[in-house]
Amino acid sequence: MNFISAEDLDRLFTFEGVTDALRDAFAEGVQAPLRHHHTIARPSGADQTLLLMPAWSNEVVSGHIGVKIATVTPDNGAEGLPAVMASYILMDGATGAPRALIDGTRLTLWRTSCASALAARYLAPREPDTLLVVGAGELAPFLARAHAAARPYRRIRIWNRSIGKAEALANALWRDGFDASAASDLDEAVEEADTISAATLSSVPLIKGALLTPGTHVDLVGAFTPQMRESDDDCVRRATVFVDTFEGATKEGGDIVQPLNDGVIARADIRADLAALTTGAHAGRSSDDEITLFKSTGAALEDLAAAILAAKLAG
Repeated sequence: MNFISAEDLDRLFTFEGVTDALRDAFAEGVQAPLRHHHTIARPSGADQTLLLMPAWSNEVVSGHIGVKIATVTPDNGAEGLPAVMASYILMDGATGAPRALIDGTRLTLWRTSCASALAARYLAPREPDTLLVVGAGELAPFLARAHAAARPYRRIRIWNRSIGKAEALANALWRDGFDASAASDLDEAVEEADTISAATLSSVPLIKGALLTPGTHVDLVGAFTPQMRESDDDCVRRATVFVDTFEGATKEGGDIVQPLNDGVIARADIRADLAALTTGAHAGRSSDDEITLFKSTGAALEDLAAAILAAKLAG
C-alpha cells in the first residue's frame, strides 16, 4: 500500500489536472451516499464535526472504493491548526484490498478548490478582471490559484476579518507572480469583483446580493451546515443558482437550505448540478450580464476522483 503525503500531492497535482479529473468523474458518475455527519459536543468552544464520506466506482470490479474520515474543528485556528483534518483510504474495487493511504487534509484542499474551478469553467465571466477571495484560511490560497487557472484574472483581492491574515495571503500570492492585495472593506470589494469565492465558517451572511454587479459569479464554499451562511437572500434571488450536488446542497449548505426553508427560492430555482454541467445537459452561463451562484458542500465523488488520480500519478 502506498502512503501519499501532503508534500507528495503538491508535487504530483496541478490545478488543471485535478479539475479535469473531477470533470470526468462528474460526467461518468460514481456511487456516493450522502456523507455521515456527526456532531461532537465539546464542553467549551465550538462543537466538532465528524464526517465519513464513502464512494465507489460504478465499475467496481475494475474500479476503486474509497472513504474519507474527516473532522472539522472550528477552534483549531487559535492553535495554528487547520479547521479540517482528514485521512483517505483508497481500495481495490474487486478485492477491497487497500491501495493507498492519502493525506486527506491536503486532498480536501485540492479537490474542493478544483470543484470551484470546474464550476467556474461553465459559470464565471469569460474575461474577468478581479477575483475576490473571502476568508484567508487554509483553503483560501488553493481557491485563489484554482480560480486563476480557470480564468485569466488581472488582480486578486483578499478579505478576512483579520486584515493581517489577508495581507499575509496576498503577499504569498504576490511572491508567486499574482497581482494580489488585501481588501479592508468587504462591501466595496464585492462591488468591484467579477468572481467572489468565499470559504468561511460564518453563521451570518457576509456577501450582500444588492451589491453584486451584473455578470458576477459567486462561489460559496464554506457554510457547510444548515446553520451557517455566507450570502444573504438577495444573492439567491438575483442569481441563477447551481450546486455541486442537489442532495448535499439542499440538506447541508445553509446558503441553500435557509432560503429554501424560508420560501425565498424553490428547489426548481436550482438550475443544475456539476453532473449536468459536465455532461452538457445544462450549458451554464447564458449571458454576460447573468449573475451566477455556485454552492459547494463537497462530495465523496470529488475525493475518490482526486485519490485515484493521486495513486495513478504516484505509480
